[in-house]
Amino acid sequence: MNRPVTLFFILYFFCLVCAPAQNDKWFPFQPHDYYKTDNLNLSDWLDAPAGRHGFVKMMGKDLEFENGQTVKFWGTNINGNKPFSAPEEADRWSRFLAKYGLNAVRFHKFTWEATDGQQSTEIDPEQWKNFDYFSYALRQKGIYYGWSPIYGHRVKPADSARLLAYQEIVETDFPWSHLNGSTASLVNFAEDLQELNIELVVNMLNHKNPHTGLRYADDPALAFVEFQNEDNIFWGAMEKTLEQTPTYRALLCRKFTAWLKNKYGTQANLNMAWNGEGLSEGENLTRENIYPNPNHGFFSTEYEQAITEKRPIKQHVQDKLSFLFEEQARFYRKFLDAVRATGYKGTVVASCWQAGTGLSHLYNLYADYQVGMIDRHNYFGGGSGHNLRAGKMSNASMLSQIGSGLFGTGLQQVSDRPFSLSEWMSLIPTEWTAESSPIIAAYGLGLQGWDASFSFAVDQPSYTPTIQTAPWGGVYNVTSPTQLALYPALAMMIYRGDIIEGETIVDRKVNFDALEAGLSFFDERVIQDQDRKVFKTNFPTEAMAAGRVTLTFTDEDLTDEIGNIAAFKQDGGIVSNTGQLYWTEENRGHFTINSAGTKGLVGFAKNKKVDLGPFSIQTGNEFAVILLSSMDPDKGLEETDRILVTTMARAKNTGMEYNKNKTELLDPGEAPVLIEPVSVELSLPDNRTFSVHVLDHTGNRTGKTLTTGGNRIRINGGETRAIYYEIEF
Repeated sequence: MNRPVTLFFILYFFCLVCAPAQNDKWFPFQPHDYYKTDNLNLSDWLDAPAGRHGFVKMMGKDLEFENGQTVKFWGTNINGNKPFSAPEEADRWSRFLAKYGLNAVRFHKFTWEATDGQQSTEIDPEQWKNFDYFSYALRQKGIYYGWSPIYGHRVKPADSARLLAYQEIVETDFPWSHLNGSTASLVNFAEDLQELNIELVVNMLNHKNPHTGLRYADDPALAFVEFQNEDNIFWGAMEKTLEQTPTYRALLCRKFTAWLKNKYGTQANLNMAWNGEGLSEGENLTRENIYPNPNHGFFSTEYEQAITEKRPIKQHVQDKLSFLFEEQARFYRKFLDAVRATGYKGTVVASCWQAGTGLSHLYNLYADYQVGMIDRHNYFGGGSGHNLRAGKMSNASMLSQIGSGLFGTGLQQVSDRPFSLSEWMSLIPTEWTAESSPIIAAYGLGLQGWDASFSFAVDQPSYTPTIQTAPWGGVYNVTSPTQLALYPALAMMIYRGDIIEGETIVDRKVNFDALEAGLSFFDERVIQDQDRKVFKTNFPTEAMAAGRVTLTFTDEDLTDEIGNIAAFKQDGGIVSNTGQLYWTEENRGHFTINSAGTKGLVGFAKNKKVDLGPFSIQTGNEFAVILLSSMDPDKGLEETDRILVTTMARAKNTGMEYNKNKTELLDPGEAPVLIEPVSVELSLPDNRTFSVHVLDHTGNRTGKTLTTGGNRIRINGGETRAIYYEIEF
């Protein structure tokens, strides 16, 4: 080793030791000149125009276009009235999303105020004008759109003659006020309300977009249609609604009583079958008032008791479950038939919500399974409420436990259906939010073979001035540097297909007859705190880092397939059965990516040298995300002429303060956002010469370059004040 290189190493390790002091020099995040150059612009990576390969269809476990080409969606949510933005704003949205590599948008809860205020099933013509253009603008960029139009369909005066009890619905008043006056929960069994929901969606599908010349039913850029957001017949809020809508409660009881009469014939037979249980005082077949307890909490408790006592599910519980499931399935089938009658050939989603633990959870999942792809929501971390404010908080990291947090949502993946996570976010003020999108991209859409991701949410076509959204301070913010700044690297990884889908290592078999008879148990628990869910299961969740984990609905009583997870344990962690990913929970956890097109280190690996083939990464940060990405769609890191280096650690508002133990946010702070510098040494294959350009916060070259030593690059983010670097060969 010659003297200059020796001196380089001495200086580097001195700097590495001093990194904590350097990393106190957080710098302002300054995302300017988004379109000054195309240096970091993923528009050309999108397959424009959207729809050119035909409709998006379910083919077994995958999403495929009609021409047989598979697709994965790396998307986001646009909510409320934003899908009705004016054309100039729609152009800004489309350009912005394409730059950062998003190929899909979920238009969400956008019909609340979109009608004329008198009727609820026709979008106002003026609203259509903007919506049509926005859809067209996205389409031209290669960005697909999906519809999540109904989150509690709000009834209007012109609907009154069609409903059993219009006034009861209008006057509903909940702590969750956004569902006041809506069809939520009741719609799962009430045919009059179902007609409204279905009519709205059918009318929308039959609307012709003048910019495309197509009805939406004929538009292959419409990737999916969701029937209802976060709703099902087992949802606990149902009972709160029924308390305020006695007409619909009576309807539900009449329907259940008729179901029981059809099954048992007489009260005596019912009493015998139910062993004298399950009926409240005064309930009987004659009065048509038997209540089916539509609340997943009730069913979860009953199922857990049956497991504990090692006995079959009580008959009255089985009957209530079966009735509610049949009502749910009938509604979804009716909805599906109406959508297909318009000619729409794309993918559908029934709903995206959980239903407790055990059988209610599985029946709800099975209802979704019968008509479309499986779609779910989850959130992780954060404080209390939807806004960033002082108070108690969680500062946990998902890296410390494989299968925790957002990643655990994939335990609901069914072996022969596509899987989507259509709402997710790691919530501020948790410090480690940058871990989330790499987990979803590498382990979710990669190893697990998920088909779609829609982060929640983008509220403006630019970064926000604070880590929370403006002006209301929401904690659901994609346009924060710890999220969106990582998307170019992750999008390139996904679209190039860098991460191979793993072989199935766990497949749990679900046979309802066996479960109800107590012959087998599905011991998986869903612990829910508002939008945040934790999943507990009876096998080591570290299997999710080894290979694909699914469940299968079957008519046979089959044994779960659980592979030899121990075979994938290596160096205190789990290596995937593809050999590309490695995750250890030690020292708070980190994982590595080792593919031809992407190399990376995510998590807590201070001063640990990570070898990834002929590349290596070593950081002085406590926590960091460091990604090396080929900037060529068709070449790996060893062949490309350009490599993007993405570095990210923590971000905070100016003046943001925590208590000593990081269990409480004391002050949310204000603009501008500050970025924690990342110090890292990279080593590259030694057979190529290169230069390193420092990029600005939107990916343009600054004119600055880094000094290199041999095949090594030392990055001091405190000096460069950068998050992106470009290696040019």
